[in-house]
Amino acid sequence: MKRDLRIVFMGTPDFAVATLKALLDHGQTIVGVITAPDRPAGRGQKLHESAVKQFAVSHGLKVLQPTNLKSESFLDELRALKPNLQIVVAFRMLPEVVWKLPEYGTFNLHASLLPNYRGAAPINWAIINGETKTGVTTFFIDEKIDTGAIILSKETPIDPTENAGSLHDRLMALGSTLVIDTVKLIENGAVETQPQPVIEHPKTAYKLNKDNCKLDFNLGIDALYNQIRGLSPYPAAWCTLVNDEDRMDIKIYASEKDPCQHHTTYGSLMQDKNTLKVAVKGGFLWLEEIQLPGKRKMDVKSLLNGFQLKTGAKLV
Repeated sequence: MKRDLRIVFMGTPDFAVATLKALLDHGQTIVGVITAPDRPAGRGQKLHESAVKQFAVSHGLKVLQPTNLKSESFLDELRALKPNLQIVVAFRMLPEVVWKLPEYGTFNLHASLLPNYRGAAPINWAIINGETKTGVTTFFIDEKIDTGAIILSKETPIDPTENAGSLHDRLMALGSTLVIDTVKLIENGAVETQPQPVIEHPKTAYKLNKDNCKLDFNLGIDALYNQIRGLSPYPAAWCTLVNDEDRMDIKIYASEKDPCQHHTTYGSLMQDKNTLKVAVKGGFLWLEEIQLPGKRKMDVKSLLNGFQLKTGAKLV
């Protein structure tokens, strides 16, 4: 007998919106949406609503924005919705009192092939580490982070030239389809889960920060190329441009590999009228998109038209 589902959806960024839309498009009953509180953003520090909140409000869905997921006032509101299934996409860690609430459980969509790339930034790290494939996984939440029993997974290749932005968009679409398939199994009482495989050294999707987004020009050409595309368009790989007496932190969004043998000092910059390349271990990287402090992102030709690199300029 088909179950009547009352779903609470939890998510915050654009990645989650695609799944929420798919659930509505497939006629699922969404009794509530839980998302992050509005946050000040921009120069005016105006309150900014999450992408999920904006979508939910535009579709007349009830929205809750708790600051404390353990507070009795929030738990009372959640129980009042009488959910029998909760779906989590790009939200935060849930306390046990929340994920154990619904009769049919709480499942999460994660943008990797678990158990690899548990954590905050699976899309970025798969590219940074030079993976040739990734995917999406649905699993029932348990007390640890991204460790629960797997419901479904779907694999996709990673193109050797694509960046985190394009992979994000592909996994967003793939993930929304996987969630619908998962919901259908739960609806029909047909879920068969598998424990996550035990592997000795699973790869981790560490939270991105300034330190692990900095380029090290002593690394090989492949590692640098993958780091640049794995961090593009956000948060972007960065390094310091030493231009005579000036030092400035710049962001690099795109490059091309030119593998070759050379004896040029790593980090040295070479330019002509329209191109700019940096010497690295194992060749040169032709830089394609750069952002200077306080400026917009621009292609290298535009940059060189209005910015003078001095003799001996380098990246460190």
